[in-house]
Amino acid sequence: MITQNIGTGRWGSAARQRLASTAHALAKRSSRQRKRAALAEQHRLHFDLLCRAMADPALAAVLDTYESDTPPERQRQYLFANALYVNALYFHRIGALSLPELYGHLRVMSRNTIFRDYWAATRHHRESLPDTSDEAALGEMMNRLVEEMNKLVEEHDDGDEWWVIGQPPDE
Repeated sequence: MITQNIGTGRWGSAARQRLASTAHALAKRSSRQRKRAALAEQHRLHFDLLCRAMADPALAAVLDTYESDTPPERQRQYLFANALYVNALYFHRIGALSLPELYGHLRVMSRNTIFRDYWAATRHHRESLPDTSDEAALGEMMNRLVEEMNKLVEEHDDGDEWWVIGQPPDE
């Protein structure tokens, strides 16, 4: 009788461990799904607010935190540039773009003069980010792209060789 109980106890212990492991995995998956849903909702709200600001100069004035006077039309362009940049970051954060793929999208964005102007006008926004944050690292990657594109345009007057700038990051 005692030997049978010991054997049954081992099976019961292994089953409890597997059950606990499965419950932990499900909880972790559920947590990731909640985080992803919250990120999607935050992204949707951010985009909605930017759209409202682009459509209404009175609302866009609230977002005018540039260090120089920015005409309303240019400010709407900057808001749109921000929406494009944040959209690319969002796709990276949810796993739809790898870091090298994000880099490729950002490199294409850096071709546009208005986007580069927006990036320069908002540099002080990124200065307050903690150096260890993902956003600071991605901002630094974008800084290097913009600097290299500006240099290419200065040297060649056209930037037609944009695909050669920068070194894509490893995964």
